[in-house]
Amino acid sequence: MRGSARLLAGTVLAVATAGVLVSPAQAVPAGHPSGTSAGGLEVYPSSAVPGDHVSVNTAACGDDGAAAGDATAVGAGRFTLAPTTHEQNLIGRFRVPPSAVPGTYEIVARCAESDRRVTGDLVVTLTSAGQQVAPRGSVKTGVGGALGPDPARTAAGVAALAVAAAGGTWLLHRRARGDGI
Repeated sequence: MRGSARLLAGTVLAVATAGVLVSPAQAVPAGHPSGTSAGGLEVYPSSAVPGDHVSVNTAACGDDGAAAGDATAVGAGRFTLAPTTHEQNLIGRFRVPPSAVPGTYEIVARCAESDRRVTGDLVVTLTSAGQQVAPRGSVKTGVGGALGPDPARTAAGVAALAVAAAGGTWLLHRRARGDGI
């Protein structure tokens, strides 16, 4: 029994250590909400349908005052990012063309003075989250189900499992008492 406990403890320790070593550490810069970065381009909404207007903003340019945006990957062309009332934030806007094909596109902005390049992703879909339809009906997973096509066979299977569990418990109890098997 002692050897199994050591083996189990060793296995748990090895898995925990591997998890710590494999998982990347994510540092969030001070003053930024979790999940946002001081050096990235935020795209809102991050998922759009053709014809939607998309806003992008960044704080990566600092005091540069402006940036040039490029959404030619999705077919929207170039746009300008201008300062907002928020501290050191630049914001721009473009329209996803009606001819846009579903996929993930890189949106780029270049700071005016420092020529720093920041990027963000835009996912173009055919339906927006508000237009999605909830599924209806049952899931077609094959023959049978919880009660199966034949409730008598299901009951027989449950009974067989109960007998096996009771027999196993009886044997373990007998072995623990030292009666021998």
